[in-house]
Amino acid sequence: DPCRNFHCKKGKVCHLDTKGKPSCICQDPAACPSTKDYEHVCGTDNKTYDGTCQLFGTKCQLEGTKLGRQLHLDYMGSCKYIPQCTDYEVDQFPLRMRDWLKNILMQYYERDLGTAGLLTEKQRSKVKKIYQDDKRLVAGEHAVELLLHDFEKNYHMYVYPVHWQFHQLDQHPVDRLLTHSELAPLRASLVPMEHCITRFFQECDGDQDKLIALKEWCHCFGIKE
Repeated sequence: DPCRNFHCKKGKVCHLDTKGKPSCICQDPAACPSTKDYEHVCGTDNKTYDGTCQLFGTKCQLEGTKLGRQLHLDYMGSCKYIPQCTDYEVDQFPLRMRDWLKNILMQYYERDLGTAGLLTEKQRSKVKKIYQDDKRLVAGEHAVELLLHDFEKNYHMYVYPVHWQFHQLDQHPVDRLLTHSELAPLRASLVPMEHCITRFFQECDGDQDKLIALKEWCHCFGIKE
């Protein structure tokens, strides 16, 4: 099957022409497999789609139009009311996000103690020291004052998690710049819980070039140059 190893971007599927030559054509949204309620997604047009297949198929069909350029995955789950993010909330957002990233790495490290696989050897060696030091804050909800105090007192423990997340996202291509589509997996999963994440990423883009450089990312999280 010539289509087996023929890669098409999201929203497109492989199609064989009359000569059996593969090419990419838009996915028919109506032909997408059925999904469960928890697989629904919300588009930036504030419309609920049955899944990412339907969303990206629709975007592909609108290619070349203003609607097509503006349509992206907004967040996971059906569309709902997302409250406005206040100035105070966006100021506090990096505190929670830093703590969350550190806790993810701690969980990965614990799982790797049994069977390695989530982190590379180099990553495990970096996380080991953080893990050994991280017995003060138990994962969960913490007061802003406690998170701020911990960041100032144990700054070294938060630097690597912030860098790690950037490089996890910086994949297509690996160029030390995050595009909208590279941010999407993290942003889309967090919007329903962290309504400030959209504004946070917008404000991280200091030069407004629609790309977040490593320097801009670190600055947003309070990591020193």
